[in-house]
Amino acid sequence: MVRPVPGAGTGKTYRCPGCDQEIRPGTPHVVTWPAYARDSDLEPWDTGSAADWRRHWHTACWRARDRRR
Repeated sequence: MVRPVPGAGTGKTYRCPGCDQEIRPGTPHVVTWPAYARDSDLEPWDTGSAADWRRHWHTACWRARDRRR
C-alpha cells in the first residue's frame, strides 16, 4: 500500500529507507506498508498488523527504488 502525505500533514522527522536521509517535517512524501503481513514476518504471539511495517519514503526515492542496488 502506498499513500501520499502532503507536507502540511507531517509533524515528525522520518528516515527514508531509500537514501537514508531525513524527511523533515513539512516535506511531502509517501508512506508505504504491506497490504497483508506475511506469516513469516510475525511470531505466533505477535498481535501487530501490516501497518506496523510502515516506512516513510521521499517520493523520488520511492519511484527510483527499482533502480537501486
